[in-house]
Amino acid sequence: MRRLSGFYSLAALIILLPLLFPDNYFVTVVAVTAGLNAILAVSLNLLMGYAGQISLGHAAFFGIGAYGSAILTTRYGWNPWPAIVAGAALTGFIAFIVARPILRLKGHYLAMATLGLGIIVNIVLVQAGELTGGPDGLGDIPMLTLFGWAVDSDLRWYMVIGTALLLAVWLALNIIDSRSGRALRALHGSEVAAEMMGINTTTTKTGVFVLAALIASVAGSLFAHQQAFISPDSFSFFFSIELVTMVVLGGMASTWGAVLGAIILTFLPELLVVFEDYEVMIFGAILMLMMIFLPQGLFPGLQALLRHRPKSRGKSATTDDGTEGNHGAA
Repeated sequence: MRRLSGFYSLAALIILLPLLFPDNYFVTVVAVTAGLNAILAVSLNLLMGYAGQISLGHAAFFGIGAYGSAILTTRYGWNPWPAIVAGAALTGFIAFIVARPILRLKGHYLAMATLGLGIIVNIVLVQAGELTGGPDGLGDIPMLTLFGWAVDSDLRWYMVIGTALLLAVWLALNIIDSRSGRALRALHGSEVAAEMMGINTTTTKTGVFVLAALIASVAGSLFAHQQAFISPDSFSFFFSIELVTMVVLGGMASTWGAVLGAIILTFLPELLVVFEDYEVMIFGAILMLMMIFLPQGLFPGLQALLRHRPKSRGKSATTDDGTEGNHGAA
């Protein structure tokens, strides 16, 4: 139970926020966007944070899921739910096909390959105008309905996205604590050492790459039905960079860090609007200061600070990185 205490706290927060602040813009509108970004960051963190595979093209899978669902519902009259499943299946298939050749690469070469994948998908979305609507995008995407319950208000979308976020976090936490999660961490530490321990690194990398793509695809489908309009601009290279920033800012290899990074990078620009012309400059300065003082990321950094506080009243600290190994000596 203690292992999932953070999960239960997040669930309680998602339930309580609309009760405490009904009709609040930041809760019913901005929080929905933050929830979608958090789902994407959690999925990217599985690939980047835990498996150590850099990806600069994660927005491509977000876009494939969104357009897959949007095209099937607007062009062919599908029900949204089968369309979401079909979009995820298409995304998973594409991810599986490109995973093996791309994941043979490492470091900067892998980053460049995933960047190229993202650019190719974005160009296809722009050029295939008859199917995707081209640069003008696709509109009139139908709303979701479940057993006659239409998701037709901001509050209902808050509930749907909140539930999806909880499922994504629950899935990530269980994977990380499983045999597969240990294989991912071993892969991140040393691919050669992981192979020596009997881990099939090719299968492990392919599996986490496809899983991250599937989660991003479902988030993209939800985004399409929530917005009722999509265009290629929402799935560009710049959004992939933004997702990477969320993961790094929150803390690599930390599911809660990915959630925290997504929430901060979604809410911060909204809160800085009051500074008008200085908004971007202040935003950049805040990010820079966060990385200077908490280089390991916000969530791990705050955890380390909290662990150091009681030790400062006793013996002088014996380490400089706040590792968990000090617990035993305390």
